[in-house]
Amino acid sequence: MQLIHKKDKNITDILFDGAVYLLCLLIFLSIVYPLYFVIIASISDSTLVSTGQVTIFPKNISFFGYNEIFKDSRIWTGYGNTVLYTVLGTAVNLLFTLPAAYVLSRQEFRARRFLMLTFVITLFFNGGLIPTYLLMKDLHMTNTMWVFIFPFCVNVYNLIIARSFFESSLPKELFEAASMDGCSHFKFFMKVALPLSKAVVSVIGLYYLVAHWNDFFTGLIYIRSNDLQPLQIVLRDILLSNQVFSQGAGAGGSAGGYAQQYADQVKYGVIIVSTLPILLVYPFIQKYFDKGVMIGSVKG
Repeated sequence: MQLIHKKDKNITDILFDGAVYLLCLLIFLSIVYPLYFVIIASISDSTLVSTGQVTIFPKNISFFGYNEIFKDSRIWTGYGNTVLYTVLGTAVNLLFTLPAAYVLSRQEFRARRFLMLTFVITLFFNGGLIPTYLLMKDLHMTNTMWVFIFPFCVNVYNLIIARSFFESSLPKELFEAASMDGCSHFKFFMKVALPLSKAVVSVIGLYYLVAHWNDFFTGLIYIRSNDLQPLQIVLRDILLSNQVFSQGAGAGGSAGGYAQQYADQVKYGVIIVSTLPILLVYPFIQKYFDKGVMIGSVKG
């Protein structure tokens, strides 16, 4: 067998590779540096941060911001509520979205076009805030945890993604072979479709999880009890209280000046506290997410 030697790269290839590596490095830094800056700004002197003296390393390190955040007992209640709403809400979302997407992907289901049209219409038109609030009130969901779970439990965009996956990735012959062995649609969905759909489940599950974790509007409109408020509302209250205190309202000038010196630490600390759990979850489903984001793309 004749060995094929790889041709040595010429100067043009080397320059091209270098330009590609440099471009990738710049893109990587443009993504990572803002997050890194938030971290170092959350423990640096706010005056130095606002004057641009903090760029690579933190200066005058202080954990005043994190102390202000975590000394508030509501932060743990907010964390617990948000974790509960996120886990339970995501489970309910998937429980409704995946079966609906599978049914709408079956060509033998005659009503699928009409039902899909009704779902798509809701992407462009809705009842508005006041009618929705009145509906939640009539359903006795206001000021309860269930307002985070059941209303809007199907996101139409995620439904379309899951339906496209079932249509393109599950061959008709697969169900025909299973039905010959006496497999029903329900059994096929549970034992065949779902195990082959880890990618799409991970993608829409992550979308739902992030939406629940960052849900600010629901708690602001429908919840009045402090014991039911999610983390985002608690962090907002802490941030507003710190802004008032940093201006010296209701306190001596020295106290206000001290708080103002470290005001931005609370602001950046809130960002870290609210986003860190999601950043820790992502690596565990990253391999499925990479596959799932390609759903619907052109395949050659």
